[in-house]
Amino acid sequence: MTASDNTLVSYLKDQLDKPLTKVGGFVKMCILTFKALVSRPFQWKEFVLQCWFLIRVAFLPTLAVSIPLTVLIIFTLNILLAEFGAADVSGAGAALGAVTQLGPLVTVLVVAGAGSTAICADLGARTVREEIDAMEVLGIDPIERLVVPRVVASTFVAFMLNGAVIIIGLVGGYFFGVYIQNVNAGAYVSTLTLLTGFPEVVISVLKATIFGLIAGLVGCFRGLTVAGGSKGVGTAVNETLVLCVIALFGVNVVLTTIGVKFGTQAG
Repeated sequence: MTASDNTLVSYLKDQLDKPLTKVGGFVKMCILTFKALVSRPFQWKEFVLQCWFLIRVAFLPTLAVSIPLTVLIIFTLNILLAEFGAADVSGAGAALGAVTQLGPLVTVLVVAGAGSTAICADLGARTVREEIDAMEVLGIDPIERLVVPRVVASTFVAFMLNGAVIIIGLVGGYFFGVYIQNVNAGAYVSTLTLLTGFPEVVISVLKATIFGLIAGLVGCFRGLTVAGGSKGVGTAVNETLVLCVIALFGVNVVLTTIGVKFGTQAG
């Protein structure tokens, strides 16, 4: 094997080791986070502050995304139902769409685009300023003090946002369908639970909870592993958004498949 071949092999090995090293570091951080989650004391003050912080950065984007999507889904659905003479069952379609897809999908976009990136930027700035290193020197565990409250807050806020989006979808669907597309109000309300029941609600809540958990873990990991100064923080924020969207949409596909299978067997 020539010198050039050795150089190529070394380069390829380095490129392979980097992703594997990051995956290993992420798994290690997840294990340490879950371990610290059951330890005491829990940082309640930091948890409350992070919840308020995430709500401030995520609530308005939630409204901005959920209202147009609600109008689009209900408008398209009611046109289709009207063609078949079944506009009075639009409530069933609105409930199914809002609970199973609208709530989780909007949660994905908002938690990944606003919440996780905000966590990454906050921890990344601390890492660049060497605050994380200073905490370790003082004997303070950054996982317990910073990561756990942010992960729990991200999970909790995602859960709450999912419920808010579902309510917006149902109420917005009612006003848009009844007052603009002339759907019967009583029929809309009476058919809300025709296709949507407890299993669909459980799957929706489970999706939102897992979305928030993954987004919090990814944002914390990239924030703690920032390198390259302020430029590295920007790069880490962009990577956080991409990684979260890919991971969360993958989880959404898996959980939707499980939910459809579970709902079919329950029915």
